[in-house]
Amino acid sequence: MEFVSGYRDEFLDFAALLFGWFRKFVAERGAAGASVDGRWQQLETQIRRLPQDPALWVLHVLPNHSVGISLGQGAEPGPGPGLGAARLLGDEPPLHLRDLSPYVSFVSLEEGEEEEEENEEEEENVEEEGAGVEKVEPEEGGEPAPVSSETPQEANPPGEPEEAEQEAGGGEDGCREDRAEDETGPERRKGRRSEAAPLHLSCLLLVTDEYGTILGIDLLMGGAQGSAGRVSGTENLAPRAYALLCHSMTCPMGSGDPRKPRQLTVGDAQLHRELESLVPRLGVKLAKTPMRTWGPQPGFTFASLRARTCHVCHRHSFEVKLTPCPQCSAVLYCGEACLRADWQRCPDDVSHRFWCPRLAAFMERAEELATLPFTYTAEVTSETFNKEAFLASRGLTGGYWTQLSMLIPGPGTPRHPWGSTPCLNLLLGGDPYQLLQGDGPALMPPLPPDPPRGLFGSWQDYYTWRGLSLDSPVAVLLTYPLTVYYVITHLVPQSFPELNIQNKQSLKIHVVEAGKEFDLVMVFWELLVLLPHVALEMQFVGDGLPPESDQQHFTLQRNGPEVSARSSPGVSARLNSGTKEKGGHRDLQIKVSARPYHLLQGPKPDLVIGFNSGFGLKDTWLSSLPRLQSLRVPAFFTESSEYGCVMDDQTMAVATGGGTSPPQPNPFRSPFRLRAGDNCMPWYCNAFIFHLVYKPPQGNGARPAPRPAPPAPTPAAPPVPARRRRGEKKLRRGARRRR
Repeated sequence: MEFVSGYRDEFLDFAALLFGWFRKFVAERGAAGASVDGRWQQLETQIRRLPQDPALWVLHVLPNHSVGISLGQGAEPGPGPGLGAARLLGDEPPLHLRDLSPYVSFVSLEEGEEEEEENEEEEENVEEEGAGVEKVEPEEGGEPAPVSSETPQEANPPGEPEEAEQEAGGGEDGCREDRAEDETGPERRKGRRSEAAPLHLSCLLLVTDEYGTILGIDLLMGGAQGSAGRVSGTENLAPRAYALLCHSMTCPMGSGDPRKPRQLTVGDAQLHRELESLVPRLGVKLAKTPMRTWGPQPGFTFASLRARTCHVCHRHSFEVKLTPCPQCSAVLYCGEACLRADWQRCPDDVSHRFWCPRLAAFMERAEELATLPFTYTAEVTSETFNKEAFLASRGLTGGYWTQLSMLIPGPGTPRHPWGSTPCLNLLLGGDPYQLLQGDGPALMPPLPPDPPRGLFGSWQDYYTWRGLSLDSPVAVLLTYPLTVYYVITHLVPQSFPELNIQNKQSLKIHVVEAGKEFDLVMVFWELLVLLPHVALEMQFVGDGLPPESDQQHFTLQRNGPEVSARSSPGVSARLNSGTKEKGGHRDLQIKVSARPYHLLQGPKPDLVIGFNSGFGLKDTWLSSLPRLQSLRVPAFFTESSEYGCVMDDQTMAVATGGGTSPPQPNPFRSPFRLRAGDNCMPWYCNAFIFHLVYKPPQGNGARPAPRPAPPAPTPAAPPVPARRRRGEKKLRRGARRRR
């Protein structure tokens, strides 16, 4: 697939933005340092002529003592190819954070604190080698302590560029030397993922405006884990900070044209004093006192504005000016050269000339997809929607809401409810909506006393019956169970009326290639509220699920307004022991199979559902789709755009010879518009729904029984064809005798 918007983890896009800007900054900083007197004077003159930004800019100094960077065998040192640059910025970027594990991973440096205390003598020797460098510790009020007492030379603002590049990992030789010096000690500790000890990101210099938009970043690497207690390479902090400020003004990362701030404040007292004689050269006013109120605060979130990229060369908007295609207005290019190259690509069906009229039709859906009844619709459906700021302003920074933002859990944080004792206690406490709550009042009102009398076909109808305010953003999480509800109550009866699914008292549903919806598994308890008299069994299947959750069973049972739950490996159990009355409330069973769908063994399901499937992005679909073809069960899938639906139809044709039904907008789609880096098309989670159209069976007459396939057939299936063959043989013998 050409576009991966909606399928790729947003954190990877954000990391590619930071990494691309940092790589450009290191390269230009080294070039500027080669001719100090000429280049820097020209740069300062250029900055003084820039327009003024009315917003206040902040230079943050963030020490780090707990997180290290572990480089795998596929990574190379240095900021150019280092940390898997080709993987982040290339033509085939990874889709998930786990795809970078062979190249780079984040590890906790706090695990080895006990061993460090036992080996104090070795640590003292390391500290003696780095004499003259002070340890950075936060002072009262959240302000970092001074990191250096050395004042830089004013005539040489950039300092020593070659030395600075090695400190930031800028030179391959410098990085290799640091790693070689530390390989003999800390690498032997327990839990090490690679032979080399983790690199320690000792300090982070960050330039933002007062609203949190990131404008520039600089990384100070402190070597391996053995040096985690000190900050190396900060003796020239002022020159590096000055170079960072200059580059942030001429090439701001977040958005907007080059500009200089009206006023600048610094988050470190010593650095503030050292910049007093440097910042005025740029025509920028420095605050009288350093900033003392930013810690960072626990509830602080950076704005998630992200620079766009060219669809062909992947350069960011802070490097070149991007413009959309003049005909379809859907794809972004940096110039005529990239547009012409994409227009003339071979084969023809992957060229922009082939896709341009189709993408223009997709763009016409933008207004329809943005038609939602919520009070915040205009904000969340905008192309510049700032999701992190929206969630933070409403106190939605914990529980399941972290699955929707770039606030990822730190090292060692359990991922799933049944892997965490506190989360399981919440479930046993009878509140299945605990993980949906924010810092304010409860988002989910009490359950209605009576079941729904009719079928819901829109968010408006559901919110009215459920007692929800149209200002509640809980639809972003409930899009998954409400989509399942819509498929069961509306789409299956329309497309497969012979199944009579609405009169069934139990349903087995397979959720194939499960991803984010599995991380939000408790939201499916809402199905017990919407379908109280149906026993549901949902089996999440996919090789992307955590291996430790394989074969786990999880049962929820509604007892009036409460829910009981219990999990056990391989065993499904209920907490309550009372018998169910006829026509009473049923339960919901959750099963997990961490394997591709074509390798799943078990009985045939009643329904198959996949969320934001992306058939063309994973090779296992080429085996899973033929498995569905052999089962011939109703299979419905959602996509985040019409483009994804077209690509899924092509993949289905290649894999099975079948196709897909015409996609239709999902009335229970998520209201949050997804970010798109290289295009302007409207992307929404679960935006469209379609079902598989299987290839007709060979031969005439009624549909024959399913062929024997790799999955185990139903017990009654094998003997039926055999009896028919014996009966047919007797009839043929009698006809020959009569002749």
